[in-house]
Amino acid sequence: MSRIFGTDGVRGVANADLTPELAFKIGRAGAAELAKSSDRHVPIVVGRDTRVSGTMLEAAIVAGITSVGRDAVSIGIVPTPAVALVTVKTKAAAGVMISASHNPIEDNGIKFFGPDGFKLSDTMEDEIEELLDSETLAHPTGTGVGVAKVAQNLGSHYYSALYEHAADLSGLNVVVDGAFGAAYAIAPYVLRKLGATVHELHCEADGARINVDCGATELAPVIRRVRELIDGGEKHVVGVAFDGDADRALFVDEGGQPISGDHVMFVLAHDLRRRGELVGDAVVGTVMSNVGLERALQHEGIRLLRAPVGDRYVLEQMRAGGFTLGGEQSGHIIDLRRNTTGDGPMTAVTLLSVVVSSGTTLHELASGMRVYPQVLINVRARKTVLDDARVMAAIADAQARLEGGRLLVRPSGTEPLIRIMAEGDDRERIEAVCRELAERIAVASGDAAEEERSPSR
Repeated sequence: MSRIFGTDGVRGVANADLTPELAFKIGRAGAAELAKSSDRHVPIVVGRDTRVSGTMLEAAIVAGITSVGRDAVSIGIVPTPAVALVTVKTKAAAGVMISASHNPIEDNGIKFFGPDGFKLSDTMEDEIEELLDSETLAHPTGTGVGVAKVAQNLGSHYYSALYEHAADLSGLNVVVDGAFGAAYAIAPYVLRKLGATVHELHCEADGARINVDCGATELAPVIRRVRELIDGGEKHVVGVAFDGDADRALFVDEGGQPISGDHVMFVLAHDLRRRGELVGDAVVGTVMSNVGLERALQHEGIRLLRAPVGDRYVLEQMRAGGFTLGGEQSGHIIDLRRNTTGDGPMTAVTLLSVVVSSGTTLHELASGMRVYPQVLINVRARKTVLDDARVMAAIADAQARLEGGRLLVRPSGTEPLIRIMAEGDDRERIEAVCRELAERIAVASGDAAEEERSPSR
């Protein structure tokens, strides 16, 4: 059997790939492995996003947990980072989030957090996977069966963390796109409590529309709303868009221009170094981070360290080097001063607090980073296509034609896609090279290419 854990837990089409039966097995195995060193009544925290399949999979996961004699406490619809933080604050045995993040509606996923709030290592995931069909797991009866409870009030720990280091945001107009997902209630509420005037977009618990033409995967609605407010005479208008589980956020500045995760890392790193709080004078990005970020950080005396794509790999490098700030272009920002994982609402509070404290604008703060032309194209194909001799030759040819530009070809960790990124000074050249390479991969795989450009300033 192929490994069921990917780069961010287990994902698949709910009730087809990710069935209740599989979720039950994952709950049993995960509880047996993660909670074995704690008292049986120390619960496992379970949260979910708004997806239609969420309650089905939650019931299966909780049944699996309690079937091996462990207690479970469900905290309802919350962002992924809330599960991590609540797990730590309540000294829970582990945490489970049911979400497929930015994936389509029909997908869902399961990810675990250890008692320290960090995602599991590959080794730990392998150990859980080995137990899925084990005949040795406990089958207690009577009072030995675990107890399932609902305790939505535990979300207060997350609210407290968001408020703890925040500035007064009075005077800011913030357009919040909740993507019909996990941040739909928390993000607007917190920003209002901090003084901002909030304009809501897609802030409903509607799992039938999660991520559909909205949120961090489609910035057009929030850009349009920011510009409408500006044209209507409103001042200090910015926007923030979350993905389905709110572990990442992207922004729109006061000119109605998109702000990527690279910009956010630059602004936060600059602020931390100015205050002497940037550990190691370094930021951990990924191989996808724009070269403009690297050059802008260098100008500030800050190193950019590159990890493979995936916030878990960013986090691994951060922990190994003792660094506190890292993230991805896509909006996963990890600030280990605040939480143990990517945290969209926390990123919004932190970034907007920097804007207010600086006395300037998000546009001005982000303008210190120049974005170099970067083209992203997705080809629907299995990762095995990269072993095709024709594809390997096409990649080598494309790299040569970029004349010193960067080329990255990699399989998605969450979908059957090959992602192509080309970067350089000449947009026309990199577009042509990238498109031709996508076509050659598509021919080799028999599927069509779907272009997906990154935001630029």
